[in-house]
Amino acid sequence: MTDATFLSALSRIPDGYVRGKFDGHLWGATIKRSADGRRIWLFAEKLAGTDIVSFNLYRIKSGAAILKPCEMSSEKVIEFVLGFSITPEL
Repeated sequence: MTDATFLSALSRIPDGYVRGKFDGHLWGATIKRSADGRRIWLFAEKLAGTDIVSFNLYRIKSGAAILKPCEMSSEKVIEFVLGFSITPEL
């Protein structure tokens, strides 16, 4: 998985907890990056529902990125990351 558009969108989500919108709904997302930058973990949940998005992304020595969704499709993860927009704190 080396889609530059996905990786660029993922890089715009800051470490820690943020709120944002996806598909017209408010979501809370937590992202953690390892100190060496080789692992990214994201967990997001729809704040007025039960839907979640969760995955790990690993960068291997060759520089390639490997996406490992947690019990969901890669398509769902990619759609979320591409469509998620951070909302300003109120």
